[in-house]
Amino acid sequence: MGARSSALAREGPALARLAAPLVAGLVVSTGMTVVDTVMLAPLGALPLAAVALTGAVLIVLYMALFGFVTPVGLFAGRHFGAGQPAGIGHVARHGAWLALLGGGASALLMAAGLLLLPWLGQPPEVLAILGPYWLCLSALLLPYALGLVAKNLLDAAGWPWAGVLLAVVPVLLNIAFNWVLIYGHLGFPALGLTGAGIASLLAQSLGAGLLWGFVRYAPALRIWWAARRSDPVELRRQWREGLPMAVQYALEGGALAMIGLLIGQFGAVALAGHQIAQAVGNTLYMLPLGMAAAVGIRVAQVIGAGEGGRVAAIGQAGLWVVSVWMGAFALLFFFAGEWIASRFIDDPAVIAAAAGIFFVFGFTQLMDGVQSVSLGALRGMLDNAWPTRVSLLAYWGIALPLSVLFGFGFGLGPPGVWGGFGVGLAVAALALAWRFSRLSRQLAGPAASG
Repeated sequence: MGARSSALAREGPALARLAAPLVAGLVVSTGMTVVDTVMLAPLGALPLAAVALTGAVLIVLYMALFGFVTPVGLFAGRHFGAGQPAGIGHVARHGAWLALLGGGASALLMAAGLLLLPWLGQPPEVLAILGPYWLCLSALLLPYALGLVAKNLLDAAGWPWAGVLLAVVPVLLNIAFNWVLIYGHLGFPALGLTGAGIASLLAQSLGAGLLWGFVRYAPALRIWWAARRSDPVELRRQWREGLPMAVQYALEGGALAMIGLLIGQFGAVALAGHQIAQAVGNTLYMLPLGMAAAVGIRVAQVIGAGEGGRVAAIGQAGLWVVSVWMGAFALLFFFAGEWIASRFIDDPAVIAAAAGIFFVFGFTQLMDGVQSVSLGALRGMLDNAWPTRVSLLAYWGIALPLSVLFGFGFGLGPPGVWGGFGVGLAVAALALAWRFSRLSRQLAGPAASG
């Protein structure tokens, strides 16, 4: 136990230095959703329900793209660990092509999905105002994917705080654009929900441009771009590793989308409460997600440096931090959900709906944090196929059937839907943590048993 504590103490500071800017960047990246939720709340439950319904489907493609371009950071991290800066630029160039492909295809798919909503039993009063906002956020997926690649490069190659600072700008722009376009200032008409969509698209596009401008033209990063050749082998390598990650994330995101659609069956008020809980939960979840990314990058770096024996301690440190963080907020959600919801809106029905979801949301978030960090560590080892199978079983074979059973069969409503989902996340958390423990011991070799 003493050796393990020593290893955790040794790996913890390096992991914290990397995780802090990653978490900050992810918190900033959720800013647009939180800003839209706060600035649309005065307009009533219907715009919030529209944001929730759009987000329920958008999360699938967000997460698929996140997984699709994750190899950019992992491969760049290995080049960084091996002292090969030109290799980082080689990875970056081909990662940008993949982002264009994935982001463009995702935008078209999202836009086409608008045609299916009337067939999915969603509230007609929400669908009546949804279209323009939905299409704006569909188009947003292309700059989102490009910006994600640039930020992954900065995170993996020792420039994470630059990515954070650059990511703050579009959030501030989104606030300004929302003020102008939602409420109608500076001579512009008040566009309400549509204005929020236009504002988000403009802000995300400008943010992606800023990130790539820094990555490509910052004097300190010119060494990345020494080679200018295209390499089909590198493109295929990133595709081969990114596709299963995209599938795994899409399975999780698809399950989350189904949760939103299931809650939509309970009406606009339930969707509005769901959106408030999601806005808060997603912001707090950025620590587990950032820690997962940091663990994956650190694992890739130490493997690239030939020090596989350090992998176990890196993963254990990440799991400990996330468990404490999410456990604390699980208690807050349990005891103060109604108070949190009342900070967003003064509609008693929406507050009650959100409070009911918060009551079970903490357990779900805790399990999600554990599975995310375990998954990040496995990705750092480029172990992708097994986690994908776990996701398929846990989310679609366990979580969603239980969500339907608890929410509709037992009559527990939206809290029951989330409770059933939490059970599936617990299965995923246990399975992925076991897999990481097993593979990290193999990397450590004989020393792991000593």
